[in-house]
Amino acid sequence: MPRRTPQQPTYRRLFTLPGTRAFTAGNLIARLPAGMFSVSAVVMIAGSRGSYALAGAVTATGLAATALAAPWIARLIDRHGQARTAVPATAVAALGSFTLLLCVHYGAPDWTLFAAYAATATTPNTGGMSRARWAHLLADAPESLHTANSFEQAADELCFMLGPALAAFLCGTFFPEAGTLTGAVLLLTGTLIYTSQRETEPPPSPTPKGASPLRTPGIPPLIAGFVATGAAFGSMEVVTLAYADAAGQRTAGGGVLALQAAGSCAAGLLYGRRKPTGSPERRLRWCLLAMTALMPLPLLATRTLNSLPALAVALLLAGMATAPTMITAMTLLQHRTPEGRLNEGMSLAVTGLLLGIACGSATGGWVTEHASPTAGFAVPMAAATAATATALLTVHRRAIPPCAAVRPGPHP
Repeated sequence: MPRRTPQQPTYRRLFTLPGTRAFTAGNLIARLPAGMFSVSAVVMIAGSRGSYALAGAVTATGLAATALAAPWIARLIDRHGQARTAVPATAVAALGSFTLLLCVHYGAPDWTLFAAYAATATTPNTGGMSRARWAHLLADAPESLHTANSFEQAADELCFMLGPALAAFLCGTFFPEAGTLTGAVLLLTGTLIYTSQRETEPPPSPTPKGASPLRTPGIPPLIAGFVATGAAFGSMEVVTLAYADAAGQRTAGGGVLALQAAGSCAAGLLYGRRKPTGSPERRLRWCLLAMTALMPLPLLATRTLNSLPALAVALLLAGMATAPTMITAMTLLQHRTPEGRLNEGMSLAVTGLLLGIACGSATGGWVTEHASPTAGFAVPMAAATAATATALLTVHRRAIPPCAAVRPGPHP
């Protein structure tokens, strides 16, 4: 379809492009379970087996499997199209979720939980597919693309804000498997709605140009930063749920986590309304420094005040640096990814995040069980510090010329 760009990069004008409202609605439905699955699995497994270490290990295994499978799924999407690849991949992932809840419900051996959760690794990167559509539609409008990326990151945070709260509510109000069941249904339904919007789908690239993103200059350091950032997210999730459980308020854990996502969502929307200044490399370093400075707040709140409300406020503040960091990193990744490999490039970023989340979940669960939930908050603080150190040591001071995935053009 012919590209039309808004006159000014505002959120409302983004959706004047034909078809953008429809694919965004379906994508949001498919993306909401991303914030539900791990919380649902932790609550479901820890409640039935009595072990946060086992719950963290199972979710870590599933995320690690996703990290391995995601680049291959994304490569198929680039080569064969979103609709042709995402639908069967989602069906397999939903089947894995249904198998997991049946194994938990009927008391199957522990190893079956690992196998079932690993089967969800075929879940397509719905957020990456949506960003690829925006990059296709706004290829000649970099400022509008910045606003679209900000919206997508805010949508991610909204899903991670509502997802944990919804999962905790479903698991605590109805039955332990309700969160996983609802998430699988939403994922399948949303993917079908999203992929039915064919007019905005980027054309497939059977023979993509350029080398693999992993061999593209400037991308491996970004992936390393995504791994460290993911470790901060994963450990914070497990440790916060364990802290709420130890305080006798298990069902409130999802709501507390939602406040972190709320802070990130608000910051992301405000960041998207600002015209980007300076190089993306410089902006990324400053964002990571801000995240590192705010990440100790949960540890200080639990150690000095020892209350769940204090933790909630600390998470709200700590989350405010998350979205700007992810928006800047994703924009930089889009500019560096070779033409025809955009889904693969963004999937590698998600792979890095998932690998970090897996390591963070396992580490946070281990520290929580062998030390205390309060001590566990040191894990995300250390991970954020590692992300900043990676950026300061490896992100090039001189901007790398953008690849053809996103072609700079006249400002809208």
